Amino acid sequence: MRVWVAGGFLVLVCLAAIFPGVLTPGDPMMVNPDEALAPPGWGHVLGTDASGRDVFTRVVYGTGESVGIALGATGIGVGLATVLGFASLAGQWVDAVVSRVVEVLFSLPTLVLALLLVAVMGPGVKAVVIAVGLATAPGYARIVRTQATGVASSGYVRAARADGVGPVRVFLRHILPNTAWPLVSLVTLGLGQAIVWVAGLSFLGLGALPPSPEWGALLTDGRTYITSAWWLTLAPGLAIMLTALATTVLGRAGGQRQVG
Repeated sequence: MRVWVAGGFLVLVCLAAIFPGVLTPGDPMMVNPDEALAPPGWGHVLGTDASGRDVFTRVVYGTGESVGIALGATGIGVGLATVLGFASLAGQWVDAVVSRVVEVLFSLPTLVLALLLVAVMGPGVKAVVIAVGLATAPGYARIVRTQATGVASSGYVRAARADGVGPVRVFLRHILPNTAWPLVSLVTLGLGQAIVWVAGLSFLGLGALPPSPEWGALLTDGRTYITSAWWLTLAPGLAIMLTALATTVLGRAGGQRQVG
């Protein structure tokens, strides 16, 4: 049941990211000082901000930016992790070097590593995409390496090699397909994590900044009024939490199905 609920919610998230005008016809940047800090009500389901902009409209339009940044970061992280994970098959020396580098990077918390990378590259959306992608890559690389080495040592791969099948063909026909499929659940899980990290960096002022409707920027914009206008932080906070939770539920469900 929870998988269907999570899937249905993510359908709405995709709809908001691709076609936000279907869910709300308003303009996320429209200012109306006469309705500043209006609480949730009939005219504004989630209230308005200090400039009178509709919070629901801004959250919906911020979905595309938030999910887009997270997708870009996840793509970088999983792509780099795939290269590092498959590098373990190139030989013991290469595997040893790659494993040591991954272990050193993995010893640092993801957010700390992302902060260090943003400090080097400078704040901004592009820097956040690259930083979160690089910071999450070590964790993914360990998973890919474990999966790849496990498949490479399986009985059917050894039988293929014993039959004289070349290493390139063995990789393309056996190792790659059986390692790539589990990456689907890995990407799903990683997307939820990336959304949280991206929002966290934006909240710290290192990513998207107000008046951008990106969810982390909305949190930054609303923290000044957290005691008087609670809806400014509640709305984007719920969007971040529910989206991350939904992707986690689907990712774990997909991983359990693969194991089964």
